[in-house]
Amino acid sequence: MKKRNLRIGVASDHAAFDLKRDIVAYLKEGGYEVLDRGARSGRRSVDYPDFAFRVVNDILDGNADLGVLLCGTGIGMSMTANRFKGIRAAVVHDLSTAIAAAGHNRANILCIGARLVAPALACTLVQAWLDTPFEARHQHRLDLIDELAG
Repeated sequence: MKKRNLRIGVASDHAAFDLKRDIVAYLKEGGYEVLDRGARSGRRSVDYPDFAFRVVNDILDGNADLGVLLCGTGIGMSMTANRFKGIRAAVVHDLSTAIAAAGHNRANILCIGARLVAPALACTLVQAWLDTPFEARHQHRLDLIDELAG
C-alpha cells in the first residue's frame, strides 16, 4: 500500500475543532484520503468519547488505516481509544514522541492536545508519525501487550 493511499480518520472534540480543521486540510493537501468524523463546531461542548469511538470503529471495521484524535490535551481521546483491542493510541507533543509512536509502538492512532501543541507543530508531528517506519524489533512487546490484555 502506498502511503498516500492511506485512509485516515480524524476527529476532535469542541476544544480541538480548529486544530482538526487545520490537520484535515494538511492531510488532504498531502494527498491522503481523510474521513472527518467531527466535531462539526467548536462553539458547543461535546463529549470526546463519542468522537474517539467513530475513528476507532473506522479502523476496526477497515474503513480507515489510521486515525488522528484531538482534544484539549490528547489524554481523554487516547484513554477512550485504547479501551479497544487492536487500537494503539499514543499521545504526542514533540517530534521524539511522534517518531517513537510509529517506530517503537506502531501506534495506529495519534492523539494531540490542541491546548498544548500549536497547529504548525501538530501538522509536523502527524507527518513525522506517517513517515516513520515501524521497527520490527519492537513487535514482541506489542504481542506481549495483547497477550497480557487478553
